[in-house]
Order: sequence, then C-alpha cells, then structure tokens
Amino acid sequence: MGRPPKYKTAEELQKKIDEYFEAHDKYTISGLAYNLGFDGRQSFYDYEKKDEFSYTIKRARLRIEMYYEELLTKGGGISGSIIFALKNFGWTDKQEIEHSLPQFEKMPDIIINAKDNDNK
Repeated sequence: MGRPPKYKTAEELQKKIDEYFEAHDKYTISGLAYNLGFDGRQSFYDYEKKDEFSYTIKRARLRIEMYYEELLTKGGGISGSIIFALKNFGWTDKQEIEHSLPQFEKMPDIIINAKDNDNK
C-alpha cells in the first residue's frame, strides 16, 4: 500500500507552485520539489505521470526551463551551470551531421563477364 497523495487536486498543487514562484526570484526543480513538500525530485517527477497532475507539473517545469533559457540571453557570458541545468531538461550541445552520398544510394548492378585469355 502506497503513501497517500500529497495533493488531492491539480488546483491545490497549482496554488503551492504559484506560491513558490512568487516567493523566489531564482527557480530550480529541487527548490520547487522541496517547497511542495516532496522528499526529492523523483517524487515531483512521479506526480507528472498522474493524469490529473501532468499538465500542472509540465507547466511548472517549463517555467523553470524558461528561467534558465532567459539567463542564457542575459549578458555576462554563458555559465556552465546554466548549460548543465538545461541539459537536465533534455537540451544538447552536440552537433549532428548527416552524411549522405545520393549518387551512390542506388548503384547499378555490375556484371563482369570474364573471358579466358587462352581461348582468343
């Protein structure tokens, strides 16, 4: 038997999320999870899997992601910590190059007829 849900409705959860964003000027997933009363980030993420809370959690995560993205646009250089945080949201900084040689995609079948040189 599992622990009873921390929040009964999405509205109740949204109210607590709004309180977090109003009380803080810097946002983190861990900070939000802590202020919501979860024992860790995973408990916060688990709430996203519940249909009734999925949208609410996704919007809160998006707001935190937006906060980090906005930090990138401010002057003063790019901080490794911001990049690390965004990578935790699924961002990547790798380049993917697709190589393609269309002229070789459909090579014709080549048939070589070998003739015996002795039977000229």
